[in-house]
Amino acid sequence: MSSQSDSKPVESETPATNSNNILYEIIYSPVNLILTLVIVVLIYKIIKSKFGKIIEEAPAPELPKIRKDMTVAELRKYDGSQEDGRVLVAVNGWIFDVTRGRRFYGPGGPYAAFGGKDASRGLATFSVTSSDKEYDDLSDLNSMEMESVKEWEAQFREKYDLVGKLLKPSEEPTNYSDEDLEDTDTSTSPDEKKAQ
Repeated sequence: MSSQSDSKPVESETPATNSNNILYEIIYSPVNLILTLVIVVLIYKIIKSKFGKIIEEAPAPELPKIRKDMTVAELRKYDGSQEDGRVLVAVNGWIFDVTRGRRFYGPGGPYAAFGGKDASRGLATFSVTSSDKEYDDLSDLNSMEMESVKEWEAQFREKYDLVGKLLKPSEEPTNYSDEDLEDTDTSTSPDEKKAQ
């Protein structure tokens, strides 16, 4: 009998210790750690995308309106890479201030090739390239392409401010006052007006 008293009793695990081990195994299992990491990364991306856009899309300071006719060489200066970030695009002989659409027409945008250029031929042919000519008269476009250019011009008129005409190499610029540009008949392209 003395053998029973000399032997140590077997320690049994208490229910609290057993549940702690199970909890530890659940929390620290590799699968759960990976899933937790994935969830944290996804939450971070969601928060960054929502709040990042708000910060990125903060309105740019309002630039003074430009009211003047320009040559193709003058227009090239307004591709969005200058300090004020202004972007101008010519469509069907008219120049529009598309600075509000800078994320599309400015540097790095999907239509950056149009920034500071005559986009008429590219829009007519559904190609994101601009004309490298000094002045592109568009006379070689077919009727469907010209209709497409006119539709694009109408869309630009609705959305963006009109700056002036795109000048041919020998053409003289018009001096605009604020009222003159508003009163100018812009329903037809500058080339169509001369033909009338």
